[in-house]
Formats: sequence, C-alpha cells, structure tokens
Amino acid sequence: MLKRRWIWIVVAVVVVLAGVGGVLLWRQSTAARAGAATRTVAVRKGTLQVTVSASGSLEPVRQVDLGFDVSGKVAEVSVDIGDRVKAGQVLARLDTTSLELSLRQAEAQLKSAQAQLAKAQQPATEETLKAAEASYYSALAQYQNLKNSPSPESLASAKAQLEKAKVALERAQAAYGRVSWRPDISARPESLQLQDATIDYQVALANYEAAAKGPSQEELAAAWRNVESAKAKLESLRNGPTEEDLASAEAAVEQAHVALETAQRNLEAAVLKAPFDGVVAAMNLVVGEPAVYPAITLMDLSRFRITVNVDEVDVSQLEVGMPAVVTVDALPDVNLTGKVERIGVAATSTGGAVYYPVVIALDPTDAPLRAGMSASVTIRVRELTDQLLIPTWAIQTNPATGRPYVLRQTARGVEPVPVQLGIRRSGFAQVLSGLSEGDVLVVQNQTGSSTAVEPGAMRFMFGAGGPPPRERRTEQQQSQRP
Repeated sequence: MLKRRWIWIVVAVVVVLAGVGGVLLWRQSTAARAGAATRTVAVRKGTLQVTVSASGSLEPVRQVDLGFDVSGKVAEVSVDIGDRVKAGQVLARLDTTSLELSLRQAEAQLKSAQAQLAKAQQPATEETLKAAEASYYSALAQYQNLKNSPSPESLASAKAQLEKAKVALERAQAAYGRVSWRPDISARPESLQLQDATIDYQVALANYEAAAKGPSQEELAAAWRNVESAKAKLESLRNGPTEEDLASAEAAVEQAHVALETAQRNLEAAVLKAPFDGVVAAMNLVVGEPAVYPAITLMDLSRFRITVNVDEVDVSQLEVGMPAVVTVDALPDVNLTGKVERIGVAATSTGGAVYYPVVIALDPTDAPLRAGMSASVTIRVRELTDQLLIPTWAIQTNPATGRPYVLRQTARGVEPVPVQLGIRRSGFAQVLSGLSEGDVLVVQNQTGSSTAVEPGAMRFMFGAGGPPPRERRTEQQQSQRP
C-alpha cells in the first residue's frame, strides 16, 4: 500500500509540473507573437550623405590614333599590340627614297638662289661691262645692216652669183642634150651635172630675189628687240641692281628655304614616334603595303577616367572637384577614388530623359585596371551632420491627404504623428519636424509575422566614408550607362 501511494504522489507532481510548464510555454508563445506583430526603431541623430550615382566604362586619360603625315609604303614596323613604349620611341618607318631625293633637290635650289642673290648684290666687274657693251654694239650693227639692206655691193654680188649659176646650168643642159638619146642616160655624169647645176641656179635666184626685196617688218622688229635687251643689260650693270631686283632675289632665297624645310619635315614625318609613354592598343600597318590611318593606336594606362551620364535633376548639384568613389565590376573588392573633372554643357536625350556627360578623373592606383571595364561611380555631393534620421520602411502615407506620417510608441499606446521629411538616401530619411531624438517608432506587420528590430540595430552613416557605393544608390539616382 505504501509503495502504491508513493507512485500516485509522483504522478500528481508530474501532472502539476506539466501544467505549470504548459502555462509558461503558452505565455512565452503569446509574448513572442505579440512582439512579432510589430517592428520598432528609435529616432537617432546621424550623418546623411547626399550622393549622385551613375555608371560607365573606364577609359585612359590619354589615347591617340597615330598616322603618317606623308604617303608611302611601310618599310619597317618596330612594335606590336600590347608592347609598352616610351615617349620618342620609333614605332614604324616608311620608304624614304623619293623623300631623300626631294631633300637633295631642295638643297641645290637653295644654293642656286643664294648665289643669284650674292651676284645681284655685287657691283659689275670691268670685264662684265666690256662684254655687255660688245653685245650691245653687235646687236645694233646687225640691226643697222638689216635695215639698210640690200646694199649695192650685196645686190651686185647676188646678181653675179645668179648669172654664174645660169651659165653653168646652160652648159650642163647642152652636155646632157648631146647624150640624151642613150639608154643609160640616167646613170651618166651629164645627167648628174645637170641636176647639180639646176639646184645651184635655184639657190642663186632665191638669194638674189631676197636681196632685192629687203628685210621684212618681223625681221626688223626681232633685230630691234635684241638691241633693246642688250642695252637694258648694259645699263643694269652700269647702274647696279634695283630694289625690285634685290627683292626678287631675296624672295627666291626665302622660297628655296621653305622648300627645303618642307622636304626635311616630310622626311621626318616618314618616321612614326610615340608622343608619350603608353601601350600599343591597335596596329594597322603591314610592311610593303601603303600606310593607312590610323596606323597605330596608343593608350596611356597610367591614369584612367570615366564619363557617365547624369540626370538633369542631379547635374545641377555637381561641381568640379567633388570627390567620388568608384567600384569596378571586374574588381569588386577594390574601391577607387577620384574627382569630378568636367561637367558637360550639351545634353543628350534617352527615352525621354535628359542627361549630361560628367567626367570623373580617377586618382593614381596600383589596381590592375583595363580600358573598357564597367564601373559604378558615386559622387559625394554633401554631408548633413547631426540630423534626425529614420528608416524609410517606418514611413507611411495618409491615403486621404497623401502626406507622410509615422506611428510613435507612447506610454498611452501607439499614435500617428505627421512628419515633415527632407532628403531621402540609402534607406534613410531626414526628419525636419514632427519627431525628437529617442522617439520609438512602430510599424505593425500586416501579415502578423515579422522580426523585431532593436533601436540600436539601425545602420546610420557616420564619418566621411559611409557605406559602399552600391548600398548608397537610390531610386532617384538609377545608374545610367553612357
């Protein structure tokens, strides 16, 4: 009996304990469901960073398409794609055979022009004057003889030559007549003598007629021009060079100098050199083929920049020199820094939205950057310090008025409070009025299940660094690729 009594006592204790445990578990479950039905957060002060975000591609600060300034066939190519080169290094050459000949010709022309100028600047020598005088008097005498022709003596001489030729012709004709019946007459000397006599007579007759006729007006004019030319040369030597003569000689020298410089530059242009330290990005030259443009593309990969398109609403907030944080898609663990270098003045339109190009110059870095890599840019416009901040998930909108409000926890319970909000960035909103630091906000979960958030768990942005750029993007600044 005693043993059975102890058994009942133990059973009774177990039942009591089970009941107490069930009550405790029910209370804990009820409390958990009550806590899970709401989400709370405390109003805190912090720093809100105002940023503008966009995206683009890396491009080198310096990139140039190189080409020859003269045409020709490629004789030598010294580099290939991917080669690093130094400023002034020879990249390629053209065949310079014709250019070298042009240079030699220009040098000879310069020497000739300089000699002519020196001659014009020197007074005439005695020998030169005497030679010029002789040329003048000779031309004058020829003109006078032509003008006075024919003279009686020349006319008589021409007539005598004509009579002589006539007698010789008659004798030849008589000799020919005596043997003209022979079948071989064409091969006999009498036939040949008759032909020679006939020609001599015709020449003598023409000379006599010309002498009897006298000179033509064209012959007299040509002879007089020779006289005037010889006289002008003689006077020029006597009087020395005129200002016009010296100016003409000097201009010829200057023109020869220009031709020589042009030939030298053309020869130099047949050698393509690197204008700066860089990497060969493209090559379009083939030895033996005509040179094309662009011949070589050279990039300076020591520094990069990014050109992004910024919405017209945000571009008015930007200024040259504003800091920026850049992340590269290919290097997610690397944060780069830079500054706003240029803000475009001409807009582009895409899908009805208006954008302006903004150039971000990256600071020097050892990161393995390459041209064309996709990158995201966050430009830090300004910081709002010591601001009342609340998470945007705590904000609700009055459907009747469209104005924002929040639910504040008080000793009497939860009450709606209208608030005036300022800037919203990265999931937080600036509170201009309606709340105080330390106020606890409540958001009731419509589904009946959510996780309570302790007031201290809200992430504020303190300091100049702030969160990573990808966390700071907002709906107002959707990334736009140029």
